[in-house]
Amino acid sequence: MNTFKNDKEAIDNLLEVYKQLSKEIKKIIIGQDDVIRSVLISIFSKGHSLLIGVPGLAKTLLIKTIADALDLKFSRIQFTPDLMPSDITGSEILDENKQFRFIKGPVFGNIILADEINRTPPKTQSALLEAMQEKNVTVAGEFHKLQEPFFVLATQNPIEQEGTYPLPEAQLDRFMFNVILDYPEFEEEINIVKETTSGKNIQINKILGGDEIIYFQSLLEKIPVPDNVIEYAVGLVNKTRPNTKHASTKVNEYIAWGAGPRASQYLIIGAKTTAVFKGKYSPDIEDVQEVAYQVLRHRIVKNYKAEAEGIPVEDIIKELF
Repeated sequence: MNTFKNDKEAIDNLLEVYKQLSKEIKKIIIGQDDVIRSVLISIFSKGHSLLIGVPGLAKTLLIKTIADALDLKFSRIQFTPDLMPSDITGSEILDENKQFRFIKGPVFGNIILADEINRTPPKTQSALLEAMQEKNVTVAGEFHKLQEPFFVLATQNPIEQEGTYPLPEAQLDRFMFNVILDYPEFEEEINIVKETTSGKNIQINKILGGDEIIYFQSLLEKIPVPDNVIEYAVGLVNKTRPNTKHASTKVNEYIAWGAGPRASQYLIIGAKTTAVFKGKYSPDIEDVQEVAYQVLRHRIVKNYKAEAEGIPVEDIIKELF
């Protein structure tokens, strides 16, 4: 990846890579263009994503297809109420030589699909979320480093709440994006039915490997951001905090807790990647706004009044603009 003459040429190449990835993914996934874009933005921004949608919207298929288009090690963890932390991280066993040997769990991959993450108790959720944050796991007092690049793409079903363990806000904060999947449009659903009932065998080409992703992640970090864009992002996050000088009447009325500094960081890195995917070399305020819903919706805690009146958090974020 060091064959580029300069960063500008490398950024242009990343835009082409994004177009190729989108094209491959759309061979399998019909519609959900914004969701595909958001997940790819989080991957190149070194962020994890939480995908929320009702059953049957191809959340799992989307993540598997993205993994297929990337030349990376893919692991799927199906979260269940009886899943133990060692089922994720791995465990030590006594081998035939009576020596303890560490057997790696499914978290030792590059792309981890955490399917229905809210179906397992907090202790097991924490094992994965620690790995997300620290990029290593601790088993029997020993540190085991995870391989880079490392992404967790988790799914959650919003309607089956019986027997689930909702993620606490502190754990939700470790996800860069909270992406909402909606029902497909009528014409899209017709195409979905046609494609999935025709018996076609569609092949996905590998577009990018781990070293290339790491290179592009480093490249994106170096992209300059104008001061006014940083000030706008930080101001946006500050406005979510009730009973502060930047808070609006609506925030004071309906919000219990606002977003922390990590939201400001994710707004900027997400805006950088968004700008590059649009063919630009530096982000502007519009790029910050484009990722604001995904970054902020799971970091703003509504109060009882907002819940009672059914005020969507998206309405409050929109007012911040």
